[in-house]
Amino acid sequence: MPSGMRDWRSRFAEAGAALNGTVLGQEEAVRLILLSVLCRGHVMLAGDVGTGKTTLLRAVARVIGGPYARIEGTVDLLPADLLYTAHIDEDGRPRIEPGPVLSEGGDLSVFFFNEINRARPQVHALLLRLMAERSLTAFRRQVDFPHLQVFADRNRIERDETFELPAAARDRFMMEIEVNAPADAGDRMALAFETRFHDTGRLIATLPEGLLPFRALNDLAVAIQEEVHASDTLKRYVHDLCEALRDPAAAGLKIEGADPARLVHGGVSPRGMQALVRAARAAAWAGGRDAVLPQDVREVFGPVMAHRTFLTPANEPRRARLIPALIGAAFDAVPVPAA
Repeated sequence: MPSGMRDWRSRFAEAGAALNGTVLGQEEAVRLILLSVLCRGHVMLAGDVGTGKTTLLRAVARVIGGPYARIEGTVDLLPADLLYTAHIDEDGRPRIEPGPVLSEGGDLSVFFFNEINRARPQVHALLLRLMAERSLTAFRRQVDFPHLQVFADRNRIERDETFELPAAARDRFMMEIEVNAPADAGDRMALAFETRFHDTGRLIATLPEGLLPFRALNDLAVAIQEEVHASDTLKRYVHDLCEALRDPAAAGLKIEGADPARLVHGGVSPRGMQALVRAARAAAWAGGRDAVLPQDVREVFGPVMAHRTFLTPANEPRRARLIPALIGAAFDAVPVPAA
């Protein structure tokens, strides 16, 4: 393995340790986000209010470095608000300035959309192009964002004045990652009583900035995908898992309280399978291997596939219970290939 790749793995481990020391009790979420960074995939965080979603994403943006922009999702937000801001200057003249997406030009590294489910579908449509093509047209010119990674979060508590993301927009997020309150009582008490966790701005400023240099991440992502391979049996395993999610009845899955034949409305797309393979290769690389193992696939399967699996309308209200049960049933039904 080239020495440069060994250096990157060291940086990856250092970034994980730094983030886990800043955002307590979120080791799994930190690892999954960093794997998405290695794949250049966009990330959605979901969880209850006050669990540290915003702090975690700000911390990751600091570790990546580079120009950073942020916008708050509100019910009155318009697509144009992402592109420009209008104001009256000191001479009393109207002026139009670049908005959050355009303020840093093509070097924009991280765009953070806070509480994305408060924004209207028209805003989601513009965001979809930004995520899919990493480009936008504004002020009569196209602006490309070759280094861009979109982070977003949404809370699951409030339903008033919120808008669920359409399937196309959800599919553009490589992973949707759960962020819950820390399970460890010691971590919860530390967050409550240790004053360093009370000022998130100062806390994030203690992180090493640019530990994973944003300008080099695209080349790193390509190198990882080319270096890590998958055996024929592993490829069949991935295919069979995805088919089980697509058609649970045909795969013989048993889900308590649900009819497998009437459970799934839309299954995993080829783009979803591609995202799974990319994430599994990144997990293998982070583990110091040049071959994907079943454990790599299983580690990233839920965060990559859950938000891409659409249930029938009758079952969608029970999504929080049925999707984990569906994935668990697929793991039980599909034989794990021998190493």
